[in-house]
Amino acid sequence: MCRSIKTLRPPVLAEEATEDEIRAAALQYVRKVSGFRAPAAHNQEAFDRAVEAVAEATAELLAGLEIRGGGGARRAS
Repeated sequence: MCRSIKTLRPPVLAEEATEDEIRAAALQYVRKVSGFRAPAAHNQEAFDRAVEAVAEATAELLAGLEIRGGGGARRAS
């Protein structure tokens, strides 16, 4: 679906995903789903809220993942 969204968890990333990486992925997702690269002024607030909600959900997901293999289990965050 969103080919430009990259995997944000170890071992794909050597370190934790940054807030900027998480927000960039959220922005790409919202752009794809909405069909807007940049929303019109009357849609900006809804667009921004969606990006923030997706970024928060992504950070929560990454924090809760347990990554196994490569020397034992570890949390993604």
